[in-house]
Amino acid sequence: MKKRSIKQTRINEEVLRELSNIIRNDLKDPRISEMCSVVAVDVAADLGSAKAYISVLGDEKAQSDTMEGLRSSSGFIRHKLANSINLRNTPEIRFVLDQSIAYGVRMSKLIDEVNRGQEQEKREEE
Repeated sequence: MKKRSIKQTRINEEVLRELSNIIRNDLKDPRISEMCSVVAVDVAADLGSAKAYISVLGDEKAQSDTMEGLRSSSGFIRHKLANSINLRNTPEIRFVLDQSIAYGVRMSKLIDEVNRGQEQEKREEE
């Protein structure tokens, strides 16, 4: 696994910040949920492509609609990104649905249920 340089890390952070602003302020597509956020961005070393990990709070329909809306407006997003970030090449963005936040919430609920069950067992033993 290749180690990321400081320059690459800065580019990833800047693209993430600008991409978040573009999605929040400039996109008017009704399919895109207001409860979507850019979790991470991974720009390739040659600046030709980037993966944007998107988290959407809501049901599966909201998630699929948001991803479809983002994919259909990727050209507009790339154009806005080129205007706001001065890079040699503006990366072509691929949107990936990130389920990590939902997974974390689900795991947290399961842990809470286990803890409640253990507390009830202790009370019943006393």
